[in-house]
Amino acid sequence: MLAEKLKHHNIILASGSPRRQELLKNLGISFSVKLKSVKEDYPPRLTHFEISDYLSQLKALPYKKELQENDILITSDTIVWHKNEALGKPKTASEAFKMLQSLSNTTHEVITSVCFTTTNYEKTINAVTKVTFKALTDAEINYYINTFKPFDKAGAYGVQEWIGQIGVTKLEGSYYNVMGFPVNLVYKTLLEISALKR
Repeated sequence: MLAEKLKHHNIILASGSPRRQELLKNLGISFSVKLKSVKEDYPPRLTHFEISDYLSQLKALPYKKELQENDILITSDTIVWHKNEALGKPKTASEAFKMLQSLSNTTHEVITSVCFTTTNYEKTINAVTKVTFKALTDAEINYYINTFKPFDKAGAYGVQEWIGQIGVTKLEGSYYNVMGFPVNLVYKTLLEISALKR
């Protein structure tokens, strides 16, 4: 259905995340993956979804001069917002441990922003999901870090992995948003773009 509406467009996903690639593929559309490195810094005054919005737009910048008329570029960023602080990707096992320890027995927010860019259009959407963890033991946290090595994940965890299966007790909002891609909003926005006059 969506593939038919987008048949005159070339979708480019600028993400190395296998989860985002899989979720976009599940919408039944063809796309290419292009990667460019971007220094993911943001102004310290930004909070909450402002951070992920900014970073998703920042990731689009290196591609803008290359975009062709029928291209739709998709860039995305996910953060974990907890105790008025953004948790990004841990660099070390000890950093991952501290993050998971802080999330234990509390509720946090996962925020994903997705930026859609064409030669004459840009739109950024975001979704917020509340996630509650049970009290995690040190042994559970260490087992997860050593086994799954979650260094490519904001907040040091993947909800679809072991830690999410045994640890998440409540989830309010989109599950796929916690995986890093709010598929329902991506689908809705691509439909909107496909209806725009070219």
